[in-house]
Amino acid sequence: METATPSNSQLLQDVNDALATVIDPELRRPITELGMVDAVHVSGDGKISLTVLLTIAGCPLKGTITSDAESALAAVPGVTGVNVELKVMDQAQRDALKEKLRGPGGQRGIPFNQPGSLTKVYAVASGKGGVGKSSVTVNLATALAAQGLRVGIVDADVYGFSVPALMGITQAPTRVDDMILPPVAYGVKVISIGMFVTGNQPVAWRGPMLHRALEQFLTDVYFGDLDALFLDLPPGTGDIAISVAQLLPKAEILVVTTPQAAAADVAERAGAIATQTGQKVAGVIENMSYLEMPDGGRMELFGSGGGAVLAERLTAAVGADVPLLGQIPLDIKLREGGDTGAPIVIGQPDTAAAAALTGIAANLASKPRGLAGMKLGLQPR
Repeated sequence: METATPSNSQLLQDVNDALATVIDPELRRPITELGMVDAVHVSGDGKISLTVLLTIAGCPLKGTITSDAESALAAVPGVTGVNVELKVMDQAQRDALKEKLRGPGGQRGIPFNQPGSLTKVYAVASGKGGVGKSSVTVNLATALAAQGLRVGIVDADVYGFSVPALMGITQAPTRVDDMILPPVAYGVKVISIGMFVTGNQPVAWRGPMLHRALEQFLTDVYFGDLDALFLDLPPGTGDIAISVAQLLPKAEILVVTTPQAAAADVAERAGAIATQTGQKVAGVIENMSYLEMPDGGRMELFGSGGGAVLAERLTAAVGADVPLLGQIPLDIKLREGGDTGAPIVIGQPDTAAAAALTGIAANLASKPRGLAGMKLGLQPR
């Protein structure tokens, strides 16, 4: 509902334009587009009364919504005061919101498998643990988000979840009926089983439960229209890797290894699974490649050449070119960034490790989102 005196009709228009710039921090869309603006009143002396509808009563980011709305309206010429009142959507309004987000009927399903989806899905794999796979995932995602892309992460390493800590996320997801809104950090939407367990409680599940958890993340979590989705897989070729191939058959595999020959041997299995699943291997990333010395030299603590050898082997195994996308040096700031929840590509962008990660992200961003098999809505004349 909008009200204004005749002399303030232009001010009301300016106010509505300003509200269109207020972005819901979870859904990442304007509150005006989401039906969250319930009423706007402009008084004769320029005071604004705004009523905003929250998705749920305990919305964790209601303070952000309030402050963003106040700031946007206060900047409008002619506004002399702002009062924001928060209310909660009723069931009909929530149903309308879900239908707007999910489409007619608010149907569930894996949106990244839909014929019209242009999201590039990357399953980040490794042959064994300890090669920095999760750190690579987090930094690639945040680097792409910093370039203006819409990015999400599914922490599919259910037993060894670490993405929330690496991203500095302590907020729990918001649940709107059967729809889950993932927390956002550094412009990246993130979901992890770690957001649903208490403290450092271990997850002791068998294969079918792992599959169901991953399926729920992909169907119930609302990511919106993403440019890229990263899945941080557990090491090896177990249940989750197979589930990803079943649930997201178009996902491309990124294999992370170290330069050590033994590590490359093990990592080859993680990439060669593509020969059984029919997936594409997008490339190899070599982590911990070398340590830069004060004199400018390099110390190769874990040997050299493992990434290139792995790329060659996978190229032969899958029958398609598998490039070595980049080599990331050892850097204590990379570890420190993970401990503090500040990815190095954001916190220390001038370091060699950040430059290597940003370069790999730019390589992935340059890959076009294919239109093969898509309906373009064109009609013959």
